[in-house]
Amino acid sequence: MNLHDLLAHAHAGHIDELNLISLEGGIYVLEVRMDGQSLPVKDEHGKTLHLRSVEHAREVLRELPRLPFHLVHAEVHDEMCGMPPAASEPLRVPISMNNAW
Repeated sequence: MNLHDLLAHAHAGHIDELNLISLEGGIYVLEVRMDGQSLPVKDEHGKTLHLRSVEHAREVLRELPRLPFHLVHAEVHDEMCGMPPAASEPLRVPISMNNAW
């Protein structure tokens, strides 16, 4: 799904939630939950949209209506220690779509 499609679906009320997923290296990607599916948000070239920060995501999403929005972190300490993946869920923190400033 690209940003144009995201905007259209959001205004039509089809989006259940948005997840901003924090990846290693300070990269964030945006995931849309819609109709029980998780869809990545893509850029104008069809590649996964990479964001620099929570504030960058808020700037990109400024035209959207307010939706449930979460910052999602995996448990990287398990991966770093070479331990098998735990059965626990990633950390999901609700955040505002409005600027914090």
